[in-house]
Amino acid sequence: MKIGFLFNHEQLHQIPHAIPVAFELSRMADDVDVSVITSSSKQLDYIKQFESEFPGQKCEYIDISLPTIIRILGKFIDKALPFTKVIMMRMNLDVFRKLDVLVAPEKTSLLLKTKFGLEHIKFIFTAHGSGDRKFGFNKEFGKFDLVFVSGPKTQIRMQREGVLDHAESVIVGYPKFDAVGAYTKPPKRFFDNDKPVVLYNPHFSPNVSSWYEMGLDILEYFYKSDKYNLIFAPHVMLYTRKMHISQETMTPGWVKSIPNKYRTCDHILIDTNSIACNDMTYTLSADIYLGDVSSQFHEFLIRPRPCLFANAHHVKWENDPSYINWKTGIVFDHVSQLDDCLTLAITTHEDYMPYQKELFESTFEITDTPSSVRAARAILEYMKKRLK
Repeated sequence: MKIGFLFNHEQLHQIPHAIPVAFELSRMADDVDVSVITSSSKQLDYIKQFESEFPGQKCEYIDISLPTIIRILGKFIDKALPFTKVIMMRMNLDVFRKLDVLVAPEKTSLLLKTKFGLEHIKFIFTAHGSGDRKFGFNKEFGKFDLVFVSGPKTQIRMQREGVLDHAESVIVGYPKFDAVGAYTKPPKRFFDNDKPVVLYNPHFSPNVSSWYEMGLDILEYFYKSDKYNLIFAPHVMLYTRKMHISQETMTPGWVKSIPNKYRTCDHILIDTNSIACNDMTYTLSADIYLGDVSSQFHEFLIRPRPCLFANAHHVKWENDPSYINWKTGIVFDHVSQLDDCLTLAITTHEDYMPYQKELFESTFEITDTPSSVRAARAILEYMKKRLK
């Protein structure tokens, strides 16, 4: 059996969600050939950083990166269309045609079945996060043959919204925790003082992100404050474009530049694109979480701490499942409320802790068996059923 794991995103944040599954699968089954298919040297370099945690892995690496001239052209077309991803798959159909199974953390891979005719392949979706925003429950994900979910909360909602009408699903936990050593990785110290460290982690999608309406005002608050340190580490996609358009509502948003005074401030750390934005370095090290809908919030709950959420769009969120995370902390509508709300988040945290624990456990079904092992076993079990 030939199983491929495809990584074709311009950024690296999807890799930890799937690469430990590939490594575990290659160690687990001698009668399975596992290929890791990458679209850039940057991806391959990052993937190899995880090898030492999975000794004995036997994955084959396959490079499907595009010629330079096409990559340059893609930088312009990608602003409107996913040109690079599509042409990359089209030019490498021979690679994919040999596979029995393709595992991917995002849905562009489905074009191999729907547009390029590779219907013999079984498509497995690992996802690349645990967020609650509506986009994560798009019925397109139901075109996969098998969908991995991290916990019962996501599976129940996918069933309720019809995502799983024609797809199987299995709860596997959260392989990213295995990849980054989430339960053993120590917090890192970034500032030379003992003030509380706030992580501001806005999403990039304009219809849900707090950055476009509030972001610079939030940075200004912390710049003037002598109470807190701030780590500004948004979703890594935020600063890959000068403008984003929401896939749900087609809402546009212009990404504002970050004034240099914030970058040079002793109690503010600005990081928009390093590995630390992907590997839970900041979510494990901060004392307080400030954000909106990013799935990194759920990772932050691996250790319950105070949190607050910026309602920049003044949504009526209380009964909306896309904002279920907001029930775990303080919600504010204006930056003028931020100072009081930070204090409130700290002083009332005990009240929110039970719900934070409950949300974490429903989001991530963690067992004594590593999530990556559970996911690898799920692939083998699924294929055994198909081959009977």
